[in-house]
Amino acid sequence: MKTLSFKFVILLASAIILISSCAIVRPGEIGFKQRLGRIKGKPIESGVVWFNPFTSRLIKINIRTVEVYNNLPLPTKEGLSVNAEISLLYHVNPDSAKRIYVQFGTNYEEVAVLSNFRATAREISSKYYAKELYATERNKIENAIAQELSAHIGKYGIVIDAVLLKDILLPAQMVKAIEDKTTAEQEALRMEFVIQKQKKEAERMIIEAEAIKQAQTIINSSLTPMLIQYNQIEMLKNLSTSPNAKVIVTNGSTSPMILNTGEN
Repeated sequence: MKTLSFKFVILLASAIILISSCAIVRPGEIGFKQRLGRIKGKPIESGVVWFNPFTSRLIKINIRTVEVYNNLPLPTKEGLSVNAEISLLYHVNPDSAKRIYVQFGTNYEEVAVLSNFRATAREISSKYYAKELYATERNKIENAIAQELSAHIGKYGIVIDAVLLKDILLPAQMVKAIEDKTTAEQEALRMEFVIQKQKKEAERMIIEAEAIKQAQTIINSSLTPMLIQYNQIEMLKNLSTSPNAKVIVTNGSTSPMILNTGEN
């Protein structure tokens, strides 16, 4: 009985040691063996890893794209403070994972990423007015934060994928003032368009009137008594050929002559 109990204990201990001697590196992770406090060997990609649990352990670093949400009070150019919900997307360069762990440990997100992210977001937002944060310059501000953050932590092998301003919370009075101002600016632009359109139409009418005036001047300068009389004769000639028209010709001093009376 004692022999069976001893064998069971040996088997149980062996099973525990065996289970403790392996770990799984999942897709989207990269692993390192740490032996007696030092990182040994090459990076380990996904799969089962065996190691001595008494002297070694497996360190795993996430290399997937990670999205981190932050609710931050951001200063503005006019000295206000607005609450912003900002999303940061980043990932660890697999080639730099070992160096990141050695320098920052497994808490690299808080130590290296988020601390720099908060400081950079405040630095960039202080260069813009609340109106620009709320509406007009969001994309520009997002890109500026991403570029500045990359300049700070990109050297460690942390890649910034995107910065997204999800929501900017302003006092209701400020939101209304911004919306009213935006509406007024849009109305001013619309009126400017209308004025420009009317101005162009007036210019077109002036040009058209000048063209008509010049045409009349040319026509008047070309008219002579003989040309006028010739045109009258041609007109009477055309009328006289019409079966339904009677043409009366007079020079004002003799009896009128009726043309085209319908008689043969």
